[in-house]
Amino acid sequence: MKLYDLTHRLNNESPVYPGISSPQFTAAATIEKNGYRETHFRFHSHLGTHIDAPAHMLKDGLFLNEMNVDSFLGQALIISVSSDVQFIGKDILVNYKKSISKTDFVLFKTGWSRYWGKEEYFGRFPVLNSEATEYLLSFKLKGIGFDVISVDPMESNDYKNHYSIFEKGLIIIENLVFPESLKEATGEFSCFPLKYEKADGSPVRAIFRVD
Repeated sequence: MKLYDLTHRLNNESPVYPGISSPQFTAAATIEKNGYRETHFRFHSHLGTHIDAPAHMLKDGLFLNEMNVDSFLGQALIISVSSDVQFIGKDILVNYKKSISKTDFVLFKTGWSRYWGKEEYFGRFPVLNSEATEYLLSFKLKGIGFDVISVDPMESNDYKNHYSIFEKGLIIIENLVFPESLKEATGEFSCFPLKYEKADGSPVRAIFRVD
């Protein structure tokens, strides 16, 4: 069995969506002062590698704490696409029709995570076009994930992909990172959130397991 960590490390320099306050990780206690260590966290619910709940944008959408725990675990298919393509079309996805029909999560590996912590991270990263989103949502999935900061372009004002995915009751996983050592395309994926009340989103430890 192989386990791959698809999670970005969190710290005070972790990039956040423009307009959101930066995270704060400060020492609440130290060995020297208190005889033990504790850290005080202050950050947005969509920090780092995280999942979005339907309630993130839908007034009557489910919060993460209202979803069954198995919503965050299942078989996954990793689809590699070029970071030079801003819009991923249906023509790419139809080649994976059989595999998509057998999976719970579709994760897109674009390589965009190489810009993590840089200004370029907020550039023209790959996203699904509307036809591709509609095609994916014709399958029985639990979630869709990307190694970019959003499933919609930075310039988007209507967040069509977010709304389309949430209206089907799926979760969205953003800011994934795929290790270079990960060559397999199928395996088990988990992304368990913090269980807080009215959870519209949560940082996760995203893990990909290959037997």
